[in-house]
Amino acid sequence: MSGSAVVRFARLRRAGLPYVLLLPALVVEVLVHLVPMVIGVVMSFRGLTQFFLGNWGAAPWKGLGNYRVVVGVDAPVGAALLHSFWVTCVFSVLVVGLCWLLGTAAAVFLQEGFRGRGLLRAVFLVPYALPVYAAVITWAFMFQRDGGLVDHVLHDQLHLTGGRPFWLLGDNSFVALLVVAVWKTWPFAFLVVMAALQSIPKELYEAAALDGAGMLRQLWRITLPSLRPVNQVLVLVLFLWTFNDFNTPYVLFGKAAPKSADLLSVHIYQASFATWNFGTGSAMSVLLLLFLLVVTAGYLLVTSRGRKHADG
Repeated sequence: MSGSAVVRFARLRRAGLPYVLLLPALVVEVLVHLVPMVIGVVMSFRGLTQFFLGNWGAAPWKGLGNYRVVVGVDAPVGAALLHSFWVTCVFSVLVVGLCWLLGTAAAVFLQEGFRGRGLLRAVFLVPYALPVYAAVITWAFMFQRDGGLVDHVLHDQLHLTGGRPFWLLGDNSFVALLVVAVWKTWPFAFLVVMAALQSIPKELYEAAALDGAGMLRQLWRITLPSLRPVNQVLVLVLFLWTFNDFNTPYVLFGKAAPKSADLLSVHIYQASFATWNFGTGSAMSVLLLLFLLVVTAGYLLVTSRGRKHADG
C-alpha cells in the first residue's frame, strides 16, 4: 500500500470514527423510539380491538375513521377527550408556574452563604431524589379521608375544614394531584436555577449595591435577565414532563382517575386498555404527539426571536 493510500485510509478512519461510536446509540434510539412510534401511527389507521390482538394485520383499515371519532366533540369519546385536554392544560400551566416560582425563590434564597445552607439544599432535593412510586404512594396514604395525615392536620389540629374531605375523589382530586406534582417536580427547577446562578458574576451585584440598588431591584435587573436563557429551556422541559406525566396520576388514583383529574396520559391509557380499542387510543396518542410538536416548535420560535431582539 502506497504512502498516499495509507494517509487516505487514516483520514477516512478518523472521519468515520465518530459515526461508528454513535452507531450503538442510533440503533437503540431507532428500536426504542422510532419503531414503536411508526407502529403506533400505523395502528391509529386500523380498527385494532381485542379481536385482532393475535393478528394485527387482520384488523380492518379505517383510514381517518379513528381520528374522526376522537375529535368529534359532539360524541362521548371526543367530548371526554376534549375535557381531558383542558384539564391537562390547566394542570400543566399551574405545575410549571408553581415549580418555576418555588425553584427560583429557593435558589435565590440559598445563593448567599449562611450556616445550614448545605443542609437546606439537601432537604430541598429530597423529593427529586425519591423514587416516584414510593413518593406518590406515601402521598396517597396521607390523602386518605379517615386515617390520612392531611385531614388529621387540617381538620383535627388546625380546624380549617368543617369535615374530613375526600382528597382522592371529586373536585378535590385535582388539588391533590397538583400538590403531589409540584412537590416532586419543583426541586428540579431549584437545581437548574441554582446551577445557573453560579454563572452570574458577583461583580454585577456589587456594582448594583454601590449604585444603591436593593435586593428586589437586583433580582429584577440582574438575576432574572441573566437567567432568561436557562429559564427558556427549563419551562419547556417542565411543560413536556408535566403534560406527559403518567406515573403520578396512575399511582395516586389507580386506573380510573376522577373526572377533575383526568389527565391525557391516563385518559389515553384507559381508552386503549380499558376498552381494548387500540386504534382509537393510538389516534389519541398521535394527536398528543402532534400537539406537543407544534407547541414546542412555536415556543422555540418565539423564544429565539425574543433572544435575537434582546441581543440586537
